[in-house]
Amino acid sequence: MDLVIGPLDLSAHVDEALAVQAVAFGLGPDEVAVRRQIVLRHMTYPGARALGASTAERLVGFVYGMPNDRTHWWSTVVEPYLRANHEDHWLDDAFVITELHVHPAYQNRGIGRSLITTITDGAAEPRSILSAIDTESPARALYRSLGYRDLARQVLFPSAPKPYAVMGAPLPLLRR
Repeated sequence: MDLVIGPLDLSAHVDEALAVQAVAFGLGPDEVAVRRQIVLRHMTYPGARALGASTAERLVGFVYGMPNDRTHWWSTVVEPYLRANHEDHWLDDAFVITELHVHPAYQNRGIGRSLITTITDGAAEPRSILSAIDTESPARALYRSLGYRDLARQVLFPSAPKPYAVMGAPLPLLRR
């Protein structure tokens, strides 16, 4: 399989990326429409950047993130959970992995690992944070193998049907 991982103009390819996310995450059209506006807003934030994984035919995975800002919505939701665990310092000087998705037909090939390590390799911040559904999953196993650890669990986001875990790792990520 010829696969290229490189910079992605996510604003220009938002629909393609969200099609991958919809299949990988099981999103319906209404949720995709909401996320489209969120992604486009995020890409206007200072330091926001994205990478894509593409075959000759299509985008099969993407990641995007940005330097954390405590005034951003995500930070305001997770901060009380982190503070309760004496981990809220992770919100400072951190690069947030906002989304990472690989089409199910291309999972378990190292694409997610390559996307997250490549985007964090370019981060100026000394650490990375992210949130993932709080269940044992291949995604959480990947994050742990890269050095992420649980900072808070059972984090509830408004309108999210399942609780999340917030995870953090020092940069650079582990290579195994």
